[in-house]
Amino acid sequence: MSTHKLNQNPVTWVPTVYFAMGLPFVVLNMVAVLMYKGMGVSDARIAFWTSLIMLPWTLKPFWSPFLEMFKTKKYFVVLTQIITGVVFGLVALSLHLPNFFCYSIALLAVIAFSGATHDVATDGVYMSALSKANQAKYIGWQGAFYNLAKIVATGGLVYFAGFLIGRVGEANAWMIIMASCGAIMLLLGIYHIRMLPSGGAAVVEVKSFRDTMRALWEVTCSFFAKKYIAWYIAFIILYRFAEGYVMKIVPLFLKASVADGGLGLTEKEIGIYYGSFGAAAFVLGSFLAGYFIAGRGLKKTLFTLCCIFNIPFAVYPLLAIYQPDSMLLIGSAIAFEYFGYGFGFVGLTLFMMQQVAPGKHQMAHYAFASGIMNLGVMIPGMMSGYLSDWLGYRDFFIYVLIATIPAFIITWLIPFTYKDK
Repeated sequence: MSTHKLNQNPVTWVPTVYFAMGLPFVVLNMVAVLMYKGMGVSDARIAFWTSLIMLPWTLKPFWSPFLEMFKTKKYFVVLTQIITGVVFGLVALSLHLPNFFCYSIALLAVIAFSGATHDVATDGVYMSALSKANQAKYIGWQGAFYNLAKIVATGGLVYFAGFLIGRVGEANAWMIIMASCGAIMLLLGIYHIRMLPSGGAAVVEVKSFRDTMRALWEVTCSFFAKKYIAWYIAFIILYRFAEGYVMKIVPLFLKASVADGGLGLTEKEIGIYYGSFGAAAFVLGSFLAGYFIAGRGLKKTLFTLCCIFNIPFAVYPLLAIYQPDSMLLIGSAIAFEYFGYGFGFVGLTLFMMQQVAPGKHQMAHYAFASGIMNLGVMIPGMMSGYLSDWLGYRDFFIYVLIATIPAFIITWLIPFTYKDK
């Protein structure tokens, strides 16, 4: 049976496929941080290794061209969703082993490779199946559901972990959470077998390894030959640079005791804050941003989006200085930051899609851009644990505010290659 009719409406697949893109990334980046903290691993070790295993999201440009040469983009989306689901199940089983940290980190690295490959193919489907007008129209849906995975993971799953810990113990609780992630990914893979557009056939016919390497070289050279590419690389790295520091340390700060400079929250409390205050603010920000950009154009709105993305990080030094125990104050701070995150993030995504990626190899070139973006998050993430140990949470978050300044400068100056309609 043809799925053409089913795939005409992007609402049937854009939300689910971008949720599937976001879940592994967020579990590796944030949920695993809380899991290891609860299981007695040090802050510096957690921040370093959970950042390092994100490397595939930086290196994915170097295998993304191969995904344009074989099968369809849909094939790779479904395959990686199923692989990710199975490996999450193996992570769950590893948590009772004596050297659980080594085994589970290695398995999470496999998920990172699968997840990064999934991202390349998913963005390829999005750009191939939708017109430029629809790309802008659904960018809010894309951003909202990608980051809704963040809310489900850091809100719902973390809350559920807190609920389980008091009943079945730390290791068993997190084993159930990892198994749940695996089940979600497997169900999404089955759903997308039917509902996802193909995203087009292979761009290039390759008959030998030499042809493949020649095509890879051509794709790589054409990316770095793009107009203003040096500007674009600097912009992509710096836009989220401060977030790279914040991403790993905020969950550790929320969970750390008041005596150690944190807020002393439990997993259940962290889950409530992210899953209620954060969720509502984030979804609202993402949807509003899509229509805000569509109404005014990206060029006129990009600096505003950068400000809305970066300025809310100011809530964390305030929380670290005053260490409030008020649910309303902490929830409002998290909501403010998440609204800004949801609103500002879509600007960077759309810039990469419409100013960096266009051309014959748009899927591979978007992968180059998003890989560079991940490098801008990964590098500060790897340093963040050592810096926060050295500076303390309060001074660390003040340093984060200083780290936002380059983003404002580069966004104000960034040139556009393509006309912004």
